[in-house]
Amino acid sequence: MKQDINQFTDWKAQIVVIAPHEAEKVNAYWGKENIPFVGIPDPDGRLGKFYGQEWNLIKLGRMPALFIIDRKGTIAFAQYANNMADIPENGKLFQILEGLK
Repeated sequence: MKQDINQFTDWKAQIVVIAPHEAEKVNAYWGKENIPFVGIPDPDGRLGKFYGQEWNLIKLGRMPALFIIDRKGTIAFAQYANNMADIPENGKLFQILEGLK
């Protein structure tokens, strides 16, 4: 997503990452990696649980989940990953955003 931030911005999409870490760790990582979108600390997993995100210690913790929420606040797309690499390509996300126009 970072490499395509300008395209997401062109779509007027706001990217928010909920990270399973304390604020200090999130801030340090965002600064070090120069991440151009919002990072929200969620060390106790409350937000993840609210959205039904899977926690699986065998699979290294919280499984990725991705949501596109429309301007009305409705979840227009949700993907719950099966593993840490199970993340949709940005092109697929752009197609979904196109459908929301």
